Amino acid sequence: MNLNDIRASWAALQGLTGLGPIHDDEGYTRMVELADALIDSGLAGEGGELSDLFGLVSGLIADYDDTHHQLPQASPRDMLRFLMEQHGLSQSDLPEIGSQGVVSEILSGRRMLNARQIASLVARFGVSADLFIEPSPGPAH
Repeated sequence: MNLNDIRASWAALQGLTGLGPIHDDEGYTRMVELADALIDSGLAGEGGELSDLFGLVSGLIADYDDTHHQLPQASPRDMLRFLMEQHGLSQSDLPEIGSQGVVSEILSGRRMLNARQIASLVARFGVSADLFIEPSPGPAH
């Protein structure tokens, strides 16, 4: 395959699918809509007929997010507070973490989450454990 054949193949693929690196917010929106449609189709799950396409689209979205949509750093207690708000939960709605008093101490910063509690939160909210791990302090100067 020569360079002209590669260019023609790339142009044909982009013309058929619209797939390619995301360069702007419009392209990002298009890819997110495609990813949503793939999920809604029910064919994008593991082993699904469109799972490879979903993997490609997700990778393009992730690449754009990594360079254009940096998430602010938040403490584990801020993340827990945010997730509780998003899910309409009160302190007493998290028995897997501990009593309402334990949750209160975590949210106020008087207590850190332990490994068991982090695992429970990961399972409950379907998020990465990294959200609940306290960053280690940098070296002292």
